[in-house]
Order: sequence, then structure tokens, then C-alpha cells
Amino acid sequence: MTQNAVEVTVTDAVALVTLNRPERMNAVNAELRAGLIAALGDLNRRDDVRAVVLAGQGSRAFCAGQDLNEAAAMDWKQIASWLTHQRATYQAIRDLDKPCVAAVQGVAAGAGLQIALCADWRIATPESRLGQPEVKAGLASIVGSYLMTLHVGHTHNAQLSLSGDLISGTRAYEIGLVTEVCEADQLMTRALARAQAMAAQPPTAIRMSKQRLRAMSQPGFDEACVAGIRAQLECYADGEPQRVMAGFIGRRAGKV
Repeated sequence: MTQNAVEVTVTDAVALVTLNRPERMNAVNAELRAGLIAALGDLNRRDDVRAVVLAGQGSRAFCAGQDLNEAAAMDWKQIASWLTHQRATYQAIRDLDKPCVAAVQGVAAGAGLQIALCADWRIATPESRLGQPEVKAGLASIVGSYLMTLHVGHTHNAQLSLSGDLISGTRAYEIGLVTEVCEADQLMTRALARAQAMAAQPPTAIRMSKQRLRAMSQPGFDEACVAGIRAQLECYADGEPQRVMAGFIGRRAGKV
């Protein structure tokens, strides 16, 4: 099964879902969001799938965050629908009644880290780079900062949310942002093995446990998503995201 920017293969009850925009470091755009929502919804309904692994195509990035071409072109009137679609992407991962493992190699930044944070288990390489760089693009760190509260304390959350800096996979493990680290040549083997181990657990117990974990954090997640729309509307009204991202895109294209 292939849906444009998202590829899915199923082997021995484990689905491997690959973000497939390597030329853009698997950055999130409308096509990837729609593909991921559809793929995960389908897998959640399939009796032959008992666990899911999320990965990025190539070694450069798990997911580099929002596609800047899309974000820079956003008009303030589109912000609510854009972020609602992004919320649905995260919710599709949260709604899985089956264990979900994120295999993080390379960059996992912004929306990319948030995708990983919605998984149940995160395995990263020591050299991976993780963080919330939204402030550097003129955007408020809202949903990302909420999701990090589920894994790290306020000090580390503030460091990542306000500096926009990326940290190594080793450091992310030390502060509790990822579950384990391993070398790059073992990443997919470890991720698939972990998924297979969880797939072997009694499915009803897993489903009920996941539903309870989701229920405990759903009110906070919902509030953060609403707050995120309000905050980004104000940021875009100020014009800073458009200016910063246009400058970055220009430099990337060699025009500046």
C-alpha cells in the first residue's frame, strides 16, 4: 500500500509506516498529513496488524518538521484549518489502539518531533537531532511544549521550547524524551523487534491500556491545540513567520 508521501508495508502483524519525502527531509505538508491520517486509520481497523512502526525515508531525517514552502505561503485565514489538519495527524497516532514505535534517525524537529512524541516508544540514534525550533521561525511553541510535558520536566521543556536548539539522541535519552538509543545500523532491527514484542501481548489489554493513557492526556492535548491556533494567528498577524521563512527559503535557493 502506497499513498504518495506515506508508504506502508505489513510483515508478521507489524506495519512499517514510512514518511516518504526524503528530498524534503520528510517535512510535513498536506499530502503527508492526509496520507498518514488515512494509513493509520486503516491500520487501526485491520485485525492482521498488531503494532506499528513509524520511520522516515533515508538517513538524514525522521521528519524535519513543517514544510517551509507550505508554511511561508499560509494566509492568516487558513491558519485554523491548517492547524486543525495538523491536529488530526497527531490524533491519528494517538488514536491507535495498537502499540506504536517511532524509529528516529537524523532530524526530528518541530512537527516531526511531535509526531514521534505521539508514539508510545521512541528509539533514536546517538547522532539524531531532536528539538522544537518553532521560535526560530517566528512561531510559538505550543503543542510541542505540551507534548513534552508528558515526557520531561519544566526546565528541559523551557530550554527546548524557548531556545529552539536541537539536542542529540543521547541527550534526549538522558532527559527522558526518547525511550532508548542504539546505533544507526541497528535502529530498524530494534524498532521492529520492540513492535513485535508488543504485538505479542494480549490485544484487549493493550487496547484498554492505550485508551486509558489517551484519556489521561486528551484534555490537555485538546486545550493545547486550541491555544496553538490562537497563538499562531497572532504570530502570523505580526508577519514574523512569513519574513523569517521567506528569508530562509531565499537563502536555500541561493537568491539571498
